[in-house]
Order: sequence, then C-alpha cells, then structure tokens
Amino acid sequence: MKTLVIAPHPDDEVLGVGGTLLRRKQEGGTTGWLIMTNISVQLGWSREKVEKRKEEILTITKIFGFDSVFELGFASTQLDSVPLSDLVEAVSGALKAFAPNEVFLPHSSDVHSDHRVTFDAVASATKWFRCPSLKRILAYETLSETDFNLMPGQKFHPNVFFNIDGYLEGKLRAMEVYSSEVGKFPFPRSNEAISALASYRGSSSGYKAAEAFELLREIN
Repeated sequence: MKTLVIAPHPDDEVLGVGGTLLRRKQEGGTTGWLIMTNISVQLGWSREKVEKRKEEILTITKIFGFDSVFELGFASTQLDSVPLSDLVEAVSGALKAFAPNEVFLPHSSDVHSDHRVTFDAVASATKWFRCPSLKRILAYETLSETDFNLMPGQKFHPNVFFNIDGYLEGKLRAMEVYSSEVGKFPFPRSNEAISALASYRGSSSGYKAAEAFELLREIN
C-alpha cells in the first residue's frame, strides 16, 4: 500500500491522519507527504519562524518515516490567488512521482480557503487517467477547520473509520512538534480535544480510539 497525505499546511497531516499514518507505516506500507504551502521572510514571517518550520518538517518526516516528501511551496493563506491550473499541475507532478494507491486530502467544507482550494486541485489531479495507480480517495477532518463549517448542506460525513488504538499517543507526540499551533483546552488544537475526537470516533466504530474519513472514491 502506498499512501499519500496531502496537507495544505504542516500540522494538518497530524490532526487528520496522524494515527493512521503511524499504523500504515507499522503495517509495512510506503507513505508520502505533500505540503501545499510554505512560509517565508518575503511574505512577512520572521526568520525564526521560517527556520522553525523547516525543523518541524524534518522532525515530522522522521517521526512518521515518510518515504517521500513533496513541498510545493505556494504561499500560505494565498492559495485562492493562484491559478487553479498551476495548482493542478504541481499536484499532478507529485502524484506522478509517488504513484499512490491511497490519498488522504482535506475535506471540501473546511473553513480555511487553503483547504478548499487544495481539495479542488486534488480533485482535478486525481482523475483516473491522470493517476492510474490511485484506488482510493478519502477526506480527513481537521480540528478548527472542518468542525467550524456553518453550511448545513456541506458537512463532513464520515463513513470509514481507522482503529488507532495504540497510535494515539504517537499522534499526540507528533502534534507537540508544532508547539506554536497547540493551545490550552478548549482550544481545538489541544491534546484534550484531539483525544476527545479520537474517543468519539472510536465510540462510533467500536474502538477505543479512531480516526474518521469520508470515502470519496474507490476503485476495485
């Protein structure tokens, strides 16, 4: 199994798929990480923050044992200003290089524009004739993005659950790498909130802890 997680920003991969990625790796799978955006001094970020982000990416790569990492380098929070064709071309290049069997991407209803644009780009890039290796596409939920959607008809509807009992602690440790993104409960990106969601999804599927996904396409 070759699994690719697509993250608009570093930390989305942990929040949405962290436990499943650890499980996939332990099962002997090949895993990849595609990061859509980047931060830079030119875009107004401090040099300290830019260097810290580089270190975070290296640390997360080691924690999850990613076999491939693709950094597309588009400006963070500005994906909606990039021509969709450019995004599709960049995503398609990574898909061609990695040839995944399984892709995880952010949900289309997420409130962050980078997440929604990422979904649109991936949807176009994953047509079967563009990525023939791909057999399954699943959307993940991101705390503070998916759960804050206010559109009644565009909610996250999970229909696939992965047992992450035994991997939740590893997910929490990985999230600690992004210390500036973690806050005190009831902040959504907190250990308590992450654990509570895993317990809730587990109670929906018969596990002590689970991650939930919405299956968008499967080819058998």
